[in-house]
Amino acid sequence: MPEPGVERQVPTDEARDLLALVRDIARREIAPRASEDEDASRFPRAAFTLLSSSGLLGLAYEAEFGGGDQPYEVYLQVLEELAAARLTVGLGVSVHSLSCHALANFGTKQQRTEYLPGMLGGGLLGAYCLSEPSSGSDAASLRTKAVRDGDDWVLSGTKAWITHGGVADFYTVLARSGGEGAHGITAFLVPGDAEGLSAAAPEKKMGMKGSPTAQVHFDGVRVSDARRIGDEGQGFQIALSALDSGRLGIAACAIGVAQAALDEAVAYAKGRNQFGRPIADFQGLRFLLADMATQVEAGRALYLSAARLRDAGRPFSKQAAMAKLLCTDAAMKVTTDAVQVFGGYGYTADFPVERYMREAKVLQIVEGTNQIQRMVIARHLAGPESR
Repeated sequence: MPEPGVERQVPTDEARDLLALVRDIARREIAPRASEDEDASRFPRAAFTLLSSSGLLGLAYEAEFGGGDQPYEVYLQVLEELAAARLTVGLGVSVHSLSCHALANFGTKQQRTEYLPGMLGGGLLGAYCLSEPSSGSDAASLRTKAVRDGDDWVLSGTKAWITHGGVADFYTVLARSGGEGAHGITAFLVPGDAEGLSAAAPEKKMGMKGSPTAQVHFDGVRVSDARRIGDEGQGFQIALSALDSGRLGIAACAIGVAQAALDEAVAYAKGRNQFGRPIADFQGLRFLLADMATQVEAGRALYLSAARLRDAGRPFSKQAAMAKLLCTDAAMKVTTDAVQVFGGYGYTADFPVERYMREAKVLQIVEGTNQIQRMVIARHLAGPESR
């Protein structure tokens, strides 16, 4: 893993020290075994445990409940460092943070006091259950049901494409408690060992093989009303507010993967000789590297700009969609070009760039496909579509 060519812009010396800690953990504990563990589909539970004990799983949340009280612009750069070492870990931290969002922002003080410390710094790992087999982009049409039974709710249905499905300690679940459409959905915090909750075998994916993605089944899962998050019918609003922040997490992970691919490509081009000189001397390849670096820097600048809006309490939904779109498309292009720099070697598993290319593809799909991001951006610019 070459030394990353990143000049960080952080608001405080504390944040600079934090990023140095993260980079040290990533280089010592995560990167050295990333390729081997991905090939073997090994889930990095030990890495998440280490990150939790180091205070790195709840950075963007309040210290009162076990969080790190860090600005989002710092948290996202942490994600970038982790994703550069291994996307399974970086994206896993992003998903965990997403799964904490509902409780942290919409839960009662009692709920946050009881549950958040374990979620943010107590070694627990979360999953976020919104998508279903027949409702991905059209999340408001979800069918998983939540039926009131005295002081409990009974959940029945199937969620799909769930990162950490089957290994999570808790699930933030969106279920239909009322009528059709967005207004009939409620959010729940479901423990991972709840009776009636099970996970299917993980999907066989082209990348991120160490991160289990699975359907999660709810067969009459009984949940106390004390685990309902927000008001009845408020679930879709909660989900959308979480996704804006989650899209920035995906953008940061994408730039982490792209930066890792760029660093590998630069190092290889400087060390590989053809026609009696390094291939980095050839103008065609120099221009390719220059374009790759420009895309990485542009993506980083855009996600950080959106994060600073969020930190300032200003609207950032449009900018989050833009960042997710640009950063993930850039990651796909940069990783593809990195394989090209390596030539035939880039197509082999002897070098990590082929893994980066496979992993980059999923980032254009998760947490809203890039076609959905274009729809979101266009609605901010031109208003809703005519019916």
